[in-house]
Amino acid sequence: MTFRTMATLESWVDDFRGLGYDDADILRVIPQDLDEDSDRGLIAAQLRSVSTTFFVAPGTAPGSTDWAVTFEPRENAAPLPAGRVLALSGELAMLAALCSFLQARSEAFLANH
Repeated sequence: MTFRTMATLESWVDDFRGLGYDDADILRVIPQDLDEDSDRGLIAAQLRSVSTTFFVAPGTAPGSTDWAVTFEPRENAAPLPAGRVLALSGELAMLAALCSFLQARSEAFLANH
């Protein structure tokens, strides 16, 4: 699906940043390691409030417009004081908004192509 190309995702991430989310500057588009299509991308970043890396990728079912956040595993527990939990909640809210934004863009893309 062409809405998963690096160029398309970079454009969509730029549009999302333009909406004014404070934490959207941590997002970056990276190549998705797939043998059959080297131009596919996904969105990655490292959270600021806790040292956890995540990526946002489209669903794997054919024709899926769903997007999901995958948090990479941690080796150690990460106790957080209240202020950092509050900061983390903002970052997670931004990720939820990003997934909804990407799903809406994916649906619109498929409807027009």
